[in-house]
Amino acid sequence: MGIKSKVRLKASINPVLENFYISNSKHPSQVDIYGLAKKCNRTTVQVERWFRRRRNQDRPAVMKKFQESCWRFTFYLCALIGGFAVLYDKPWFHDVWEVWVGYPKQEVLTSQYWYYVMELGFYWSLLFSVASDVRRKDFKVQVVHHLATIFLLNFSWGVKYIRVGTLTLLVHDVSDVLLEAAKMCSYAAWTKTCNILFAVFAVVFVISRLIVFPFWIIYATVVYPLYYCPRFFLYYFFNMVMFILQFLHIYWAYLIFRMVRKMISGNMSGDDRSDNEEEDSEENEEQSLSNGDGKKRIINGQHDR
Repeated sequence: MGIKSKVRLKASINPVLENFYISNSKHPSQVDIYGLAKKCNRTTVQVERWFRRRRNQDRPAVMKKFQESCWRFTFYLCALIGGFAVLYDKPWFHDVWEVWVGYPKQEVLTSQYWYYVMELGFYWSLLFSVASDVRRKDFKVQVVHHLATIFLLNFSWGVKYIRVGTLTLLVHDVSDVLLEAAKMCSYAAWTKTCNILFAVFAVVFVISRLIVFPFWIIYATVVYPLYYCPRFFLYYFFNMVMFILQFLHIYWAYLIFRMVRKMISGNMSGDDRSDNEEEDSEENEEQSLSNGDGKKRIINGQHDR
């Protein structure tokens, strides 16, 4: 897709600037920059460049982001195809009421077993790799989501809620594959393709996570079981976790709507959940100096002094 590993210029070793970066701020004010320049016997432009390079060192490379999205896209695509293959001819795929017919003595098919094992293994891998993956702003929300999904998979298997579980997995995968595809195109700078995929993803997300999931699947776990068995403690606990999952969907829907608004206004640039890399070209800086930006900094510095 034309993505290449970008060689980053590393910040030079400087104990004074490094200590300020770690203990004070990664984005120093102009006053701080002027004071640090005096301490290090450097110009303010050199100090700004050092902080810019140092921040870029902490940011994940575009190639790393792309590789993560590529892996997840591959899994979600395989899981989506596998999910449809497992469910397309099942009666509960077309009529949610059928998930409870014959409960709790329902036959567990081999295809259902492997669908569960594959999805459970994937979410465990996401939970274990969360420390090494790109850290985004919704890091804690992602951890809660993975834990809730793992619990629901294990619990639904233990109490024979397997038919509901397979529907829940399919509802999630159908939108996730579009999101990862849009992110891959974003990292490759395929802007038009990215915008189209993201718009389709937003529509599918709203339909699957804000309409189908709460009004069909959660309704089927809250209301329908009462016709087959009395209420018990785990019934309440299971549905509580299902509602937690739905609240996470609402939170992500807010982020999606915010990005859609940016896309419509033409201000969309990457994923709102992660920081974008800052430009770090000495040629650009020299050009800006020749255009007078450097003179303004010097004048401002003299004025502060």
